[in-house]
Amino acid sequence: MAVFAALYYILSLITPYVPAVGIPEIKISLEALIASLFGLILGPYLGALTAFIGATVSWTLPPVGMSPYSMPFLLSPPLNALVSGLIFYKKWKTGFLVFGLLIIAFFFTPPTLPFQENLYVGIAVVWDKIIALLLILPCAKFAKQLSVLETTPLFFLLTFIGNQVDNMWGALAFATPVVYEGIFGLPLETVRFLFVVSPFAYPAIRIIQAVIATIIAVPLLKALRNTHWLWQEKTIIST
Repeated sequence: MAVFAALYYILSLITPYVPAVGIPEIKISLEALIASLFGLILGPYLGALTAFIGATVSWTLPPVGMSPYSMPFLLSPPLNALVSGLIFYKKWKTGFLVFGLLIIAFFFTPPTLPFQENLYVGIAVVWDKIIALLLILPCAKFAKQLSVLETTPLFFLLTFIGNQVDNMWGALAFATPVVYEGIFGLPLETVRFLFVVSPFAYPAIRIIQAVIATIIAVPLLKALRNTHWLWQEKTIIST
């Protein structure tokens, strides 16, 4: 846990940040993509705690230096690790529930209310998250079939789902008045506009993150496959 948390912070120093569309104060942390690996290797709970420690250290120390703009999104990497780990360690129903509740909760935030007038905001934000949510089912049911080419397809789906959970928490946090109004000083109509202005940009970023995470995960998990780590016997690809 200490090694991975430290790795998270080191990556935060050397990886570039992608500014959110229309909000340069919000920077998408590319190092957060490795949170999925924490869940796959350490399990959902230790992985989530490790991601939280790494994200908190990265937020506390330079260059972020406890910026209030980044604080609401500290739970994004832990939730990524949690859901990825839950799916991988045969607790996919719990992972499905956590992800589903995040999606549902977004529809009860001010940018989407009232539904009759602002349902399009919610759809623009969650359409790709719903796809990721539904991808949990084939991961859980057809893991062995997806475990070809050294499990590349399976790990790509798992890391994509985890990074979409990360994104979902970010959208949910930003949609709360204490964040968009209290921290960023934005009016509600501006927030709605920002949510719908680029519904395809963020999914593209998550796909790129999943590709990078998969490139790291495949050899790493292969190396750990024959170790005596207890959790290796309880995954969806265990024989």
